[in-house]
Amino acid sequence: MMIRLIIKEVAKSRGLNQSQLQIKAGVTPQLLNRYWNNHTQSVAFEPLEKIAQALEVKPGELIISEEDDTERRAAIKKEHNHE
Repeated sequence: MMIRLIIKEVAKSRGLNQSQLQIKAGVTPQLLNRYWNNHTQSVAFEPLEKIAQALEVKPGELIISEEDDTERRAAIKKEHNHE
């Protein structure tokens, strides 16, 4: 099962861009860019925890499985079709 980070989506839902989140979380721009764009093979817990705190979520809420992502996208599409 593939997993991915949804930091970008969560940050945007809270009105934060990448630069704002980087400053608020106190992580390096390079690290956040890799996590933001899912260009990483592994995730270190300490910076993920800092990012989660800056976004006011639990670290686990920033990780999603591809299976969950497919279901989430289908639910969003269904909501938009009913509007």
